[in-house]
Amino acid sequence: MPQPVRAVERALDILLCFTREDPVRSLTQISECVNMSKTTVHRLLGTLENKRFITRDKVTGLYRLGFRFIEMASLVLQDVDLHRWADPYLQHLSSECGETVDLSILDGLHVIYLQVIESPQRVKLAAAVGQRLPAFCTASGKALLAFLPEDQVHKILGENLTKFTSNTPISALEIMESLRATRERGYAISEQEYEPDINAVAAPIFNVENQPVASVAIVGPSFRVTQERLPSLGESARATAKLIQDEVGLTALSAIITKARTL
Repeated sequence: MPQPVRAVERALDILLCFTREDPVRSLTQISECVNMSKTTVHRLLGTLENKRFITRDKVTGLYRLGFRFIEMASLVLQDVDLHRWADPYLQHLSSECGETVDLSILDGLHVIYLQVIESPQRVKLAAAVGQRLPAFCTASGKALLAFLPEDQVHKILGENLTKFTSNTPISALEIMESLRATRERGYAISEQEYEPDINAVAAPIFNVENQPVASVAIVGPSFRVTQERLPSLGESARATAKLIQDEVGLTALSAIITKARTL
C-alpha cells in the first residue's frame, strides 16, 4: 500500500470534521477537532478556500464546506448506479452462501430487481433484472415494508392481495406481525410465501433519513435454504446491506435510488 501523503491527510481530516450536526465551525473548533495547531489549520484552510472546497464568512469568520463539493457530487451521480457500487458485496455474499443474491427497490405494491447474482449451484433460481414481484409476500419487499410508516404500509395492504401459495399471508394482521418480527430481527423471512419450495431472507439498506431505499436478498430452494439456515443467512444479508450502505454513503443513497427509478 502506498505511503499516505501527510499534507493531504491533514486537509482531508479538516474536510471530514464538517458534519450534518456541525456544518459550520470556527478555526478553534477545527483545530481541536483535528488535533492540529491553529497555524497549520489556518494555512490548510487557505488552500482549501482557494480551491473552493471551503468558504469563510467574512463577517463571522466561520468556515463551512464550499460549493465545489456540489459540482463534484453531480459528476459522481451522473455516472453512478447502486448496483455497480453494490456488485462486489453481492458477488461475495453469493459466493459465501452458495445461493442466488439480489438487490431490489420498492415501487408501489411491488419490488423491482436491479441486480441478480445467480447461485453457482446446479439447482438454482433467480428473478430477472427488471422483474416486478409483490412486496407483501417476498423477503425483498417485506424488508422494505417493515421500516416504512404504518399508514403507508396499510395503504399497500389495502389493495387486493393474491394468495400465491398456501403460505401466502393475506390478512393485514398476519402481515403486520411478520413486519414487526422483521423490524426486531433486522431482516425479513419468506418461507414459500410467493412460490412453493422457495425460501428467502432479505435486509434493508437505509438512507440518511433512516428510510429503507433498497434490500439485499438471499433466495434458494427450501431443501438448501432450510428453516435452520434462515437466521445465519439473514444475518449475512444484513451485514452485506450495512457494508453497501457504508460504502455508498447515507446521503448519496437517496439520489442514487431516485435515479434508479427513472431508468
